Amino acid sequence: MKSQFWKKERQHFGSLVFLVLLCLSLAACGKRERYQDQFTDVFNTASMVIGYEESEEAFQKKAEQIHESLLHYHRLFDVYTDYPGVENLKRVNEEAGKAPVKVDPDIMALLKFGKEMDVRTNGKVNIAYGAVLSLWHDKREEGIANPEKASLPEEKDLEEAAKHCNIEDLILDEEKMTVYFRDPDLRLDVGGIAKGWAVERVAELLEKEGAKSYLLNIGGNLRAIGKKGDGTKWICPVQNPFYIDGEEDNPYAVSGEIAEISLVTSGDYERYFTVDGVRYAHIVDPETRYPANRHRSVTILTKDSALADTLSTALFILSVEDGKSLLEKIRKEDSLEIDAMWVEPDHSMAYTEHFLNRIDAE
Repeated sequence: MKSQFWKKERQHFGSLVFLVLLCLSLAACGKRERYQDQFTDVFNTASMVIGYEESEEAFQKKAEQIHESLLHYHRLFDVYTDYPGVENLKRVNEEAGKAPVKVDPDIMALLKFGKEMDVRTNGKVNIAYGAVLSLWHDKREEGIANPEKASLPEEKDLEEAAKHCNIEDLILDEEKMTVYFRDPDLRLDVGGIAKGWAVERVAELLEKEGAKSYLLNIGGNLRAIGKKGDGTKWICPVQNPFYIDGEEDNPYAVSGEIAEISLVTSGDYERYFTVDGVRYAHIVDPETRYPANRHRSVTILTKDSALADTLSTALFILSVEDGKSLLEKIRKEDSLEIDAMWVEPDHSMAYTEHFLNRIDAE
C-alpha cells in the first residue's frame, strides 16, 4: 500500500511534462476555447487542469474551485502538518487512541471508504497500516537524502508495528461523527486512496456545475470529464518505467485516448530508495511487510478515480492472475467496467481483455 503523500518526496516532473505536451490542443469548438492552470501545492505533486470554456473568466472560476477543493482535502488528510483552524488526520492520529475525536464529514467519508476497500481488496489496501508504513517512510526519506547510508527498517520493529494495524480497531461513529482507535498504537495512512478520492469529489463538483470538457491531472491521476472542445478524446500516455531508468528509448508504455473515465498508475519508479543495489518502493505488501516488487507499474482504467487509485495499489501487490480475479469480482458486484495494464520487471506487459480497446491505444 502507498505511503502518505504529504511528507516531502523527491519529485519527478518528467512524466507530467510529457502529459502536458501531449494533452495540449489549440482547437476550439464554437465559442469554447482551451485554457489551463497548474499548481504544485496539493498532495506534494505537480497538477494541471485543462478546460474548454466560453471565456477565461469562466475557466478561472472553475479552476479556483478545483484548487481550493483539493487544498481542503490535502489539509484534512495530512498526517504531518498542522493548519490553523483545521482538525485533520494528524490530530486524529495523535488523539484518537485516547478518546473519540470529532472529525470533518469529509474525513469520515474517506475513512468509511477506506474500511470498505480493506474488505474488498482482502486487506491489501489497509488505511490502518500506518505504523508499518511510517517505518518505511522514514527510511526512504533518509535513503534519498543520504544514499550511501541507506538502510532498511529492523525486522523486529516491523514485526512490532504490524501488531498495531488491525482495521477493526478503527472505530467510526457516523452519528456522532467521531473516530476512535481501540488500539492506542494504531496509526492511519490514507496514501493509497486519498488522492483518487479527492479527485473524484472534485470531478463530481465540476459535473454538477455543468462542466463539459475538462481533464484533471493531479500528480498523474487522470480524470476526464467529457471530451476536448473539438469533440476528440484526451490524449493520455502511460509512463514507461524503463525509459525513466534509461533502459529503453520509448517514454511511454502505451499511448491512448480517454473520455469520461479515470486513468491511474502506481509504479516503483518515483518514490523509492536503494539499499545494496535493490530498489525499495513506497507500496508495501501487508503480508510480507516489505515493499512489493512483482511489477514495475500497474494502470487502472475505470470511471471512479477513488476506486482506480485503490485498485492500482492493490494490483501492484497481487500477481497478475490474482489481480484479474479481483477485478472480475468487483466488475460483477458493481456492474462496472474496470480494466488494467501491468508492466513487468522483464519488460513484458499484460492486459485485461478490453484495456487497449477502451483507451484506443496506438
